[in-house]
Amino acid sequence: MKKYNIKVNGISYEVEVEEIGGSTILAPSQSAPILAHQAVAASAAQTPATAPIAQSSTGANSITAPMPGSIVKVNVKPGDVLKKGDLLLVLEAMKMENDITAPADCTISSVNVNQGATVSTGDVLVTYN
Repeated sequence: MKKYNIKVNGISYEVEVEEIGGSTILAPSQSAPILAHQAVAASAAQTPATAPIAQSSTGANSITAPMPGSIVKVNVKPGDVLKKGDLLLVLEAMKMENDITAPADCTISSVNVNQGATVSTGDVLVTYN
C-alpha cells in the first residue's frame, strides 16, 4: 500500500493505493496521473447521504444534486407526505446508484426532474415544505 495526498477543488484527501501488478517508471519531467476513482473514493467518504438543503420559491426548502449524474428513479410526486429518511429518488453517478432521501418529515411541493434526466451539481431536484 502506498499513501498519497490528493488535492481536489482545494480540499486535501489522503488516499491509500494498492499496487496489484506491473510498475510504471516516470521520467523526472512527468507527474503521476491522478485516477478519478481515487479522488472520488476519498470524497465519497466525506459526502453526506442526503443532498444539501437550500431555499426555493416553489417550496420552503429544496434538495439539490450533490454531484453530477443521471436520475435513475423518481419515487415521489407533488403532494406526497414523507417521513425523514424516505427515498425521494436515485441518482446514478460514476456507475454507482446514490439514494437521495428526505432530510426531515415533509410534504413534497414539486419534483423538478424526470427519470433519465441528467443533472449537474447544485441543480434543484425536489422542493418541499
